[in-house]
Amino acid sequence: MTALPPLREVIARHGLDARRSLGQHFLLDSNLTARIVRLAGDLSGRHVIEVGPGPGGLTRALLESSAASVVAIEIDPRAVAAMQELAADADGRLHVVAADAMAVDLMGLVDPPRQIVANLPYNIASPLLVRWLRQAAAFERLTLMFQQEVAERICAAPGGGDYGRLSVLAQWTCDVVIVQRLPPAAFVPPPKVWSAVVRLTPHVIQPDAALFSAMERMTAAAFGQRRKMLRGALKPLGGEALLHATGIAPDRRAETLTVGEFARLARAGKEKQDIPPPLEGGG
Repeated sequence: MTALPPLREVIARHGLDARRSLGQHFLLDSNLTARIVRLAGDLSGRHVIEVGPGPGGLTRALLESSAASVVAIEIDPRAVAAMQELAADADGRLHVVAADAMAVDLMGLVDPPRQIVANLPYNIASPLLVRWLRQAAAFERLTLMFQQEVAERICAAPGGGDYGRLSVLAQWTCDVVIVQRLPPAAFVPPPKVWSAVVRLTPHVIQPDAALFSAMERMTAAAFGQRRKMLRGALKPLGGEALLHATGIAPDRRAETLTVGEFARLARAGKEKQDIPPPLEGGG
């Protein structure tokens, strides 16, 4: 790659002021972006997906790594134009996709082995993560920047206020760890909160789509009414009968259950759904 213009110059030329509606907070410090790329591990031969590259600070660091290719998904046409300039100087290793990341089929777009490395737009970070966790087997690793409070929810242990649906879904499918925390001053413009990088490494064995859907229903019901005992919160899904079948006391609350206990509930809930209804009018 030839010498690239400063990122602030790219921002000015494309009128790329960060927009709150898009959850944009740009990371321009090359030392920080290089560190995030290192935290993703060895990228040799990997095809890396980045979502919300903005002016391309993290993208530049990814291109300086040994990654085989980088696919940048961006919905903001100003940032797409900036990224296309970078792609023209990347010897075919950078591909820019102008699209909403929530609607993109990553498996059809990027060959394995795949990793995701991204400073996620704040406003869609959690739903994006859940979407990717449904397909966790397709990824070698995900190294993702979130608001710190979201990162802490992802990694939270049972028993605390941070522990919830996102904790269970993430830890059920991946090993998760916070590997870096960044102050607001690291970003342009500075957000009101700290941010953190979470590294998620998918487990070798993953739930099938039906079991993942059962877990989504189970955790949504349990944590949707977290003040209720599970006998009440899970009543629409089987309530006390389901809890009895899995050996879980009905007077417990969602935040006290381990990920393993939620997995038992999800499997039991799926099996209950799999049982065909009785035939009407049978004699």
